[in-house]
Amino acid sequence: MSHTFELGAERRWSSRYSVGERLWDSFRTFGRDRYGDARLMVVVDEKVMRLHGETLEAECGESFRECVFLQVPEGESSKSVSQWKRLTDALMENSPERGTPLLAVGGGVTGDLAGFAAATLLRGVPLLHMPTTLLAMVDSSIGGKTGVNHPAGKNLVGAFHQPDAVFAQTFFLETLERREWINGLAEVLKYAAIREPQLFGEIEEAAGQGFVPSPRWEDLIHRSARIKAEIVEEDALEKGRRAWLNFGHTFGHALEKIAGYGNISHGEAVFLGMIAACRASELRGAPVDAGRLEPFIPLYRAPYGRYADRVPELIEAMKRDKKVKDHTIRLVLLDRWGEPRLVPCEDEELIGEAWRYAFRNINSTPA
Repeated sequence: MSHTFELGAERRWSSRYSVGERLWDSFRTFGRDRYGDARLMVVVDEKVMRLHGETLEAECGESFRECVFLQVPEGESSKSVSQWKRLTDALMENSPERGTPLLAVGGGVTGDLAGFAAATLLRGVPLLHMPTTLLAMVDSSIGGKTGVNHPAGKNLVGAFHQPDAVFAQTFFLETLERREWINGLAEVLKYAAIREPQLFGEIEEAAGQGFVPSPRWEDLIHRSARIKAEIVEEDALEKGRRAWLNFGHTFGHALEKIAGYGNISHGEAVFLGMIAACRASELRGAPVDAGRLEPFIPLYRAPYGRYADRVPELIEAMKRDKKVKDHTIRLVLLDRWGEPRLVPCEDEELIGEAWRYAFRNINSTPA
């Protein structure tokens, strides 16, 4: 079984999202219909290439007359200006044309890096995503955000560049490490918090049955992707409601920066950030109890305690977030479960208490 929906059909751009165990037939049909038998540039995570390279080469070769494979190192360090330049140089050596599609195969890092290369190469070439991690399937492959990190902060160099299509094939998840499942789980929990609270129970059941591909996980991926797609369609350039998708992220991005990118994963940081955001919401009078996330705390075993005494530094890092306006931190908080709001917050004591609450609770729960 597979699920497909269209995003942006009534806008100047359009994008197709499909999730299923294997979608090679759909991939071939889409490629022929959209690009003919053109060349294909494939930017692929080196670990994914080791695990699935033969399949990728065979299936892509069935759809395009020539395929150029370029590998990028795994890990957050690849989301850098230097890696973007290296990748762009390699792409240019293969004489791309404006109609030459670029396929990004990998997790969020590969998708963001390759997407930025596609956005800037020849001022924009067609982009396709084939996400291989849970996080990429439910979040980073959807909505057109591309970019790399900068020493000043996460994702500060980038562009909006919508993919023509996303093919989320769940067979890739068979080789996904447990930590990466849990990394992506944070984004699924985010969608429950900001739009569909009834998902919490279903997520808990799916996690309890194990982190392996299944129809239940496929359904959760589809529903999560639909939530993000609906919000993106309302606000593609993040001028309003799309900021809701950053619930927990202003806290999380600050933790990633202070920890050093890659030492705490994005999902691990965002999960702690959601606990802090729930506490900040509660301190503002919202009927939001961070205890709703408690069943999932034992899954998150990052070295959070190393940073518990660095709250002032974390707040300073938050001041350099992209959503800062007029030198004021803006947080995505909840009026209640399923009802997010973007809130200017000058009360650093409230933010500090939210951080301290999150560190206390995530470190006090036994594994």
